[in-house]
Amino acid sequence: MKLSENIPAASHDHCCGHDQDDKKTPTVAGAQSHDHGGHSHDGHAHDEHDHSHGSNEGGFFRSHWMLSLSLLIFTTTLILQFGFDIRAPRAIEIVLMLTAYLLAGHKTVRLAVRRVLRGDFFNEFTLMTIATWGAFYIGEFSEGVAVMIFYELGELFQDLAVSRSKRSIKALLDIRPESVTVIRNGKNIAVPPDTVQIGELMLIKAGEKAGLDGILKSPSGTFNTAALTGESRPEDKIAGAPVLAGMINLSKTIEVEVSTLFKDSRLSRILELVQDATARKAPTQLLISRLAKIYTPVVFALAMLIVLVPYLFDPAYSFDQWLYRGMVFLVIACPCALTISIPLGYFGGIGLASRNGILVKGANFLDVITRIDTVVSDKTGTLTKGVFKVREMETSMEKDNFLIRAASLESYSTHPVAKAIVNHASNARLVTPEQVEEFAGQGLAGVVAGDRVLAGNLKLLDRFSVTYPSHLPGIPDTIVAVAVNGTYAGYITIADEIKEDAAQTVRELSSMGIETVMLSGDKQEVVTRVATELGIAAGHGGLLPEDKVALLEKLKTEGRKVAFVGDGVNDAPVIARADVGIAMGALGSDAAIETADIVIQNDQPSRIVSAIRAGRITRSIVYQNIALAMVVKVAVMIMGAGGIATLWEAVFADVGVAMLAILNAFRIQGRKI
Repeated sequence: MKLSENIPAASHDHCCGHDQDDKKTPTVAGAQSHDHGGHSHDGHAHDEHDHSHGSNEGGFFRSHWMLSLSLLIFTTTLILQFGFDIRAPRAIEIVLMLTAYLLAGHKTVRLAVRRVLRGDFFNEFTLMTIATWGAFYIGEFSEGVAVMIFYELGELFQDLAVSRSKRSIKALLDIRPESVTVIRNGKNIAVPPDTVQIGELMLIKAGEKAGLDGILKSPSGTFNTAALTGESRPEDKIAGAPVLAGMINLSKTIEVEVSTLFKDSRLSRILELVQDATARKAPTQLLISRLAKIYTPVVFALAMLIVLVPYLFDPAYSFDQWLYRGMVFLVIACPCALTISIPLGYFGGIGLASRNGILVKGANFLDVITRIDTVVSDKTGTLTKGVFKVREMETSMEKDNFLIRAASLESYSTHPVAKAIVNHASNARLVTPEQVEEFAGQGLAGVVAGDRVLAGNLKLLDRFSVTYPSHLPGIPDTIVAVAVNGTYAGYITIADEIKEDAAQTVRELSSMGIETVMLSGDKQEVVTRVATELGIAAGHGGLLPEDKVALLEKLKTEGRKVAFVGDGVNDAPVIARADVGIAMGALGSDAAIETADIVIQNDQPSRIVSAIRAGRITRSIVYQNIALAMVVKVAVMIMGAGGIATLWEAVFADVGVAMLAILNAFRIQGRKI
C-alpha cells in the first residue's frame, strides 16, 4: 500500500452553493475514490471541479491570465466611452464586451448549462448566467460583463487564499522507506520493501527506519518507537524481541528476520487507518454556502414573480418593462459583495493565522474551528518536548560525587537516557570509565575513580543482587538506579519535558469553554502525571493508533465538535477523523502534517488558542459583511421591483457595498491573536 504523492486540490468553498466544499485528502494510489456525504459525485463531478482556478498550477495561471485580459478589455472600453467619449460602432462594442464576458465567465456559463441539464436550477452558476444574460437582453452589456468579472475576482481571491495557505506545506510523502537492505546469497542488497519475503534477514543501520516487521536476531538494539506508539522513551530490545516497521534503530547495525509482508505490517495498517478515516470525514461547508441553499431559490422565485405577477393586475402590462425590473432585481441580488468580501474575509483570516505561525489549508477550517468544544491532544511532541532531561536525583552520597560516577559511566553509552544524564552533568569533571561491561536492555557496569559502579534499570541491580528501596518500581518516569561498590547509592529519573506554554494553553482553552483531553501511547502513570501538572482532567495512556481513533469516535458520538492535535505517524489516523486536525509542523511527521487541516509551524501549543481566535475573528467579520450586503441588497431590491432603481443604480449599489465589505474584511489584517 502506498500513499499517492500528489496532494489533491484544496477545498474551495464558494458562496451561493458550490459543490466544491468537499474536503480533499490524500488517497491511496489505485484505491477506489470515496464519495463524500452531501454532494453529487456522478460522472460529471469533475466538471464542477474544473471551475476551481487553483486545482493545479497550470490551471491557476491560465485562469488568471484570461481574467486579467477580460478585465483589461472591459476597463479599456469603459474608459474610452465615458472618459474620452469615444464610442465604437455598436457591433464592435458588443463583440468586445462578449469577448470580455467569455474570457471571464466561460466556465460559469458552461457549468450553469450542465447543472440545468442535470435538473439543478438553483445554484450560483445559473443565477449568475441568467442575470448577465438578462442584462444582455435589455442591451446593458457592460453591466452584465461587470457582474461576471466581479464574481470571478471573488473566485480568484478564494483560490489565492488556499494557494497561500498550502505554499509552506510539503508535498505528501510516502511514509515507508524507498528500500530495505536484505542479505541474499551472502550479499547485502537494497530492494523495495514489498518484494521482501517472510524469513529473509534485513539489515538496519544506526539511524535507519525498519521497513518491515520482524524479529531481532542481533543480541540487542535500541529503538525510537514514538512514530508508531507515541512512547517518548527509546525502547531497548534483546534477541527475539519484535521490531515493527517504522521504528528507528538508535544503536549499531542490527539484523532482523522479516516476519510479515509489508502490506500486513503495523505501518501499513496505520496508512489504511488514515485512508479510511479520511474517506469517512464529512465535508464542511462555509456559512455562505449554507445560506445560499435558501438565498438562491428565493431570489429566483421573487424575480419570476416581479416579471409575471403584474400581468394579472396591470391592464397596461409591458413585458419589457417588468423584465427590466426583474433584471434589476437579479443584478442587485447577484452576490458580488459576497463573492469578493467573504472569501477575502477568510483570506484575511488565513493571513492572520499565517503571520502567527499557523498554516490553514482551507477557509472552511477557519469556519469549523469556531465550533470546537473539545481539544484532544497527543502528549509526546505536542504538549511535551519529546526531549529527555533529568527530572529528579535522589542519593545518600554527596550529590556531586554521585552524579560524577553515574555520568562518567553513562558517557560510555550512546543511549538517549545516558546522554540526558551526561548533559545534566556537563559542568562536572567526568572520569573515563574502565572495565566497562554493557548488559543488553539493563545497563552498564564499570570502574569509575576506583569504585565499582552499576548504572541501569532495576533488572541490573537484581542481576548483581543489590537491594534497593521498595518504592522504586512505582516511580512512573524512566529510572536509572546506581550502585557503588555493591551498595545501592541512589537513582536518577529521566522524563520528557513539558512545553513552557502547555499549561497556559489548557487554562486559556478552559476559559473559552473548551475541554482538553490527552491521549498517548505512554504508560498510564506517566500520562496521569503530565495531565495533573497541566490541569487536564482526562488523560488516557497506553493507546495504539486504533485506540485513539476509537476514543475520538466516542467523543464525537456524544455530540462534541472535536479538534485533535498531534505530531507522529501514529497520530495521522485520528487527525484525519477529527472535525479539525491540527499537526505540530516543526518536528511532526509528514503523515501528520499532510493529513492535518491546520499546521502549527513552531510546535507551540499556545498557537491552538491563536488558531481558534483567528477563526472567531474571521467569523465575526464575515457575519458583518453578510449583514451589510443583505441590508443594502434588500433595500435596492425593493426599489428595483418598484421601478425606482435603474440597472446602473443596482450595479453601483452592488459595487459600493462590495467595496465597503472589502474594507471591512481588511480590518482582519490588523487584529492580534
